[in-house]
Amino acid sequence: MYDDYDYERSERMNSIYGGTRSARRNSGKGGKILKVLAIMALAALVSVASCAAYMAAIGYGPGKTEPYTVNQVTTEAPATSVVNANAAELTTPQVIQNVLPSVVGVNVSTMMGEGSGSGIIFSQDGYIVTNQHVIDGAMSVKVKLSDATEYDATIVGQDARTDLAVIKIDATGLPAATIGDSDQLVQGESILVIGNPLGETLSGSTTQGIISALGREIEIEGKIMHYIQTDAAINPGNSGGALVNQAGQVVGVTSAKISDTSAEGLGFAIPINEAIPVIEDLINNGYVTGRPMIGISGENVSQQVSAIYGLPVGIYVRYVDPQSGAAAGGVQQGDVITALNGKEVQTLAELNNVRDEYKAGETVTLTVWRDGSELQLDVVLSEATASN
Repeated sequence: MYDDYDYERSERMNSIYGGTRSARRNSGKGGKILKVLAIMALAALVSVASCAAYMAAIGYGPGKTEPYTVNQVTTEAPATSVVNANAAELTTPQVIQNVLPSVVGVNVSTMMGEGSGSGIIFSQDGYIVTNQHVIDGAMSVKVKLSDATEYDATIVGQDARTDLAVIKIDATGLPAATIGDSDQLVQGESILVIGNPLGETLSGSTTQGIISALGREIEIEGKIMHYIQTDAAINPGNSGGALVNQAGQVVGVTSAKISDTSAEGLGFAIPINEAIPVIEDLINNGYVTGRPMIGISGENVSQQVSAIYGLPVGIYVRYVDPQSGAAAGGVQQGDVITALNGKEVQTLAELNNVRDEYKAGETVTLTVWRDGSELQLDVVLSEATASN
């Protein structure tokens, strides 16, 4: 089943990592439109890359960067932290001693080269949590424990939307991390980051800081994610490591940092309370269940392309999964989607954000433009079985 994704980015990833989705060519006017869309997208990427204030989500390995946008911050939090309320506060050396054995190195081999990140031992029987971008496109994965023991690992499941993944090693009796409650964090409390910045050379490193902000909304490739912001140093290789409170409890999975010479002390971690349901779904099912899917891939029709070809601004449908609700509802290649249940959508990200307000199995109405006419098509949302 195809999820609703940016077709050009998907095809680029498939060509790099040997994916199974085959390219679909178009001819005539549709093909010309797609060429213009691709040119416009490339121009936009070049323009963004040349900006002085470039922001990137840092991952492992050879030049892996993802542009992101900070939308807003929510600072609602209880008056006291979980450390003060429910657990004994430890000294910093005690926290490190307790948590360090639960943090591992994750080394990957891809068609692009070698890379590394960090991981957190989630269970004694070998399940390890890391970031999805750490193992994305991996041909092989190895895990190195804090005692330098190395294991081959298999990928259990990965979810690009939340940047989380679960891998598994064949081992028992491992020192699983103690999980805390990220909802109990307060702005200003002390935390530590434990991981492998810059790879094995600096494995088991710890940095210290405070919770700078809570509920920070960041948009990465059209997906809204909520982060804990910290001023503790987070560098490439820390991705997938542990954000830890003063009780020695893991309260976040470190994931991103602003990479900009004009900014310092801006690190981000996925709150553990948001991560746990995803982690459990990946372990039990291999993907995140219950997510709705329309069943199309497409590209954005910008104002410029709209003016050139007389198309409405919206999402140009490049492919329709024949087994999806979109196909059953009559959506066709070449349609331009302009609204979902009456809500105007101009980009694929906007379409997906509105779609996610509904559940798999519900029926929604797509407004589409086709050959100069506007149509209303009822589509039953199916369940996405791949975590895109």
